[in-house]
Amino acid sequence: MITFLEQGCISFIATYAFAMIFHTPRKLLLPCGFVGMCGWLAYWFAVYADIDMVPATIIGAFLVAVISHFFAKKYKTPVIIFSVSGIIPLVPGGMAYDAMRHFVENNYSHAVSLAAKAFLISGSIAMGLMFSEVLNQLIYKVNNKRKASDK
Repeated sequence: MITFLEQGCISFIATYAFAMIFHTPRKLLLPCGFVGMCGWLAYWFAVYADIDMVPATIIGAFLVAVISHFFAKKYKTPVIIFSVSGIIPLVPGGMAYDAMRHFVENNYSHAVSLAAKAFLISGSIAMGLMFSEVLNQLIYKVNNKRKASDK
């Protein structure tokens, strides 16, 4: 079984490489790799703790978005720079490929099962990102109301 350290290193390298492909500025490559590594490790720990893949993906995507917001404020850059590359380890590309392969091989029952799981995981990525954005907006509104009442 792959260890925690190996999972972290591989997910960091994958995220870093995709950030390079997306032409991310050099000074942001390490933070992008860190974001992807954190999201993947959160997912991995959740799955390791016997949580289903869909809720585990929501947890990982949520963490990616939270850290992306933090880094966006810290480095004064758009959130999307960190979230797009950071979400890459969670994308079920291999599962979608296997689903299409089974469709081509006329193994429809297995193909539909894999396609449904890939679809659910993709939706859970969107939900995790959305939950983080909603939380961020709530915190922003509460802070603005508190600052307005202090004046």
